[in-house]
Amino acid sequence: MTDGRLFSARRGVVYLVGAGPGDVGLLTLKARDLLATSDVVIHDNLVNPEALRFAPPHAERIDVGKVGGGRRTPQAEINRLLIVRARRGERVVRLKGGDPFLFGRGGEEAEALRRAGVPFEIVPGVTSALAVPAYAGIPLTHRGLSSSVAIVAGARAEGESSLDAEQHALLRADTLVVLMGTARLRRIAEALVAAGRPAETPVAVIRWGTYEGQQTVGGTLQDIADRVEKARLRSPTVIVVGEVVRLREQLRWFEPEEAPKVTVAEAAFVVDC
Repeated sequence: MTDGRLFSARRGVVYLVGAGPGDVGLLTLKARDLLATSDVVIHDNLVNPEALRFAPPHAERIDVGKVGGGRRTPQAEINRLLIVRARRGERVVRLKGGDPFLFGRGGEEAEALRRAGVPFEIVPGVTSALAVPAYAGIPLTHRGLSSSVAIVAGARAEGESSLDAEQHALLRADTLVVLMGTARLRRIAEALVAAGRPAETPVAVIRWGTYEGQQTVGGTLQDIADRVEKARLRSPTVIVVGEVVRLREQLRWFEPEEAPKVTVAEAAFVVDC
């Protein structure tokens, strides 16, 4: 291609694209090029508005993300929209925060497209479960400290009584990353202690990871909920539990000692996580 692009969207195809955790520098080349050749971008609320600037001026931008306590687009309506726009012969980018196949309902949308006979492609993105701890200076694995990682949704991490033995074992991985768990943090910490983790286990809660306004609150399972409440930290956050959290003081590189308050992102995104 003479314009420097490596990839180009095709008409009648839906591209399920991961936008990454926030920092637009973490978009993949393929994600950038597909956006640049799209006719319509159907995006979630947590997608950084800066990423949408890669789409051409004529491309329609449709926000189907959810707003905590308010508007949300039903998944069935999103599926219908993808199918209708592709059948019109448009080049459709379905842009999702993080990775479309990690708590992003990308699998559900792909199933709907397959049933409708609409061609699609999956474009993986950098998941916040990996990128946000890295931006906070926390390696999820480290020789001598962690050789296993589990990524769970907040509801699963609460440790409900219905969890079976295999699921309890999952929660005891060396490092546990919890997404969408802000509102349940206290219950999550209590459940992990009940499942066998020491109350002194280090925990970090990272808000707006990879953005300039990134904030991190550290503590232990015993006191992290109180610390987060005191700091008035709200979603979206990534919660990291495990001994690797202790490395943060040595390895922090992105976040300043006093993180600035989120301004544009705070106004643009409100998510019930």
